[in-house]
Amino acid sequence: MQVVSISSLKGGVGKTSVTTGLASAALAAGIPTLVVDLDPHADATTALGVQPESQLDIGRMLKNPRKARIQENVAGSSWVSNGSSNGTLDVAIGSAFTGIYDRPDLGRRDLRRLTAVLGGTTTNYELVLIDCPPSLNGLTRMAWSASDRVVLVAEPGLFSVAGTERTMRAIQLFRQEFAPNLAPAGIIANRVRSGSAEHAYRLAEMESMFGELLLSPHIPEQANWQQIQGAAHSVHHWPGDSAKNSAKLFDALLQKLLTNQPALRDRRQR
Repeated sequence: MQVVSISSLKGGVGKTSVTTGLASAALAAGIPTLVVDLDPHADATTALGVQPESQLDIGRMLKNPRKARIQENVAGSSWVSNGSSNGTLDVAIGSAFTGIYDRPDLGRRDLRRLTAVLGGTTTNYELVLIDCPPSLNGLTRMAWSASDRVVLVAEPGLFSVAGTERTMRAIQLFRQEFAPNLAPAGIIANRVRSGSAEHAYRLAEMESMFGELLLSPHIPEQANWQQIQGAAHSVHHWPGDSAKNSAKLFDALLQKLLTNQPALRDRRQR
């Protein structure tokens, strides 16, 4: 099981959109996937079409991680039940309750809470995507503690590029203190406008700053993305050429992320 955090220290860059796009690609590829909605806004839960019933949300599982029984409390995405796929795409439900852990003063023991919760999932999923809040407080650090790698999301703008640089430094410091095996998986440039000179300049700047960590392809700005999310629909099964093109881009990005993970890569190619 590979655990990947989707992070940004700047809000509004489309981090949840990237998380759901990668989840859509994984579902289309037949990779059993769990999305952990760690953002207190719980937007990933909404976009994945989850209707909570009696399940514990991720915040309440974190409260008592050793008794969480996550496999009994995940909810299936409606992307599966509506006929988009017969694969596995489950969600650890987000809620505002997680906000009690989004503090800067969590100790080492608290940072292991999500790791303990995910300990019961090793035989059920090949990929776990964690949608993190846009901060470096307790929840993001908890996610990084539980992760193998971190995917950073950035827009090609001044403040977002600066935020990405801060995040890279934060990962390095976190590795030294808490998680020596954690590594950046790459940076996804999101909401790119092809006709924008500013975006072209910032992309070139990111290439010079981050080199091969800046993944390609980039995700263009898409007018109907909010409509897709509002309908709780997989981009791979949304009609129209724009959605089809976006689906291909997320397929390519997922392949990049899985390049160094042979078990997932082989399943992806079958």
